[in-house]
Amino acid sequence: KRNGMIGNIYSMGLALQALEATRKFYAPRKWDCAQAFSVVYAHDYQQPMAIAQVLPALVGRSYLDVAGMDCAATKDMSPSRQLPLSPMLGTHGVPRAPIQVLYSITNTLQGKHFHYSTSVTVPSGSTLLQVMEVAAEDNPQTFSFQTEQTSWGPYVTSIHGLAGSTDDRTYWKFLSAEDALDEGVGTYKPHDGEHIQAVFSTY
Repeated sequence: KRNGMIGNIYSMGLALQALEATRKFYAPRKWDCAQAFSVVYAHDYQQPMAIAQVLPALVGRSYLDVAGMDCAATKDMSPSRQLPLSPMLGTHGVPRAPIQVLYSITNTLQGKHFHYSTSVTVPSGSTLLQVMEVAAEDNPQTFSFQTEQTSWGPYVTSIHGLAGSTDDRTYWKFLSAEDALDEGVGTYKPHDGEHIQAVFSTY
């Protein structure tokens, strides 16, 4: 439907596993397997949970196959036959050009409504979390925020003293050009001139 994307980039791994595991139970569907996998191959996964969900699909397996695995066959694998670990690639020590990101926070849902914006300068390749941290350092009264660590990375629980609530079904939604971000604040990397909006929302 969306150039091979099923849901969002986080749901792709489980969706592909489900389609593979149930393929014998349904008639062939009009979905392009190659196009879906091209989305996965093109994405630079950073979160361990997302990687763990997409890896089985890449080898035509699902979590359901774990029950039938023969662990004894791999236990005695010699070191020479084990898969090599890839070296970590990076740009440590290489200066990165600064970029400017417009960051806005908006609440028109609860209590006293507010809308604040700031322009933040960060090195290129910085995550949205780093943008938020710089904004909070520059103006803590307005842009302070709190996060909690989850298996998917940091989750923003409150901004400007306003916290989401499961009772009220409220949370902070992050948008770029009016579209919800497909990644979390710990992995999403804004580009130069991008406008990121944090909007207090309901689900």
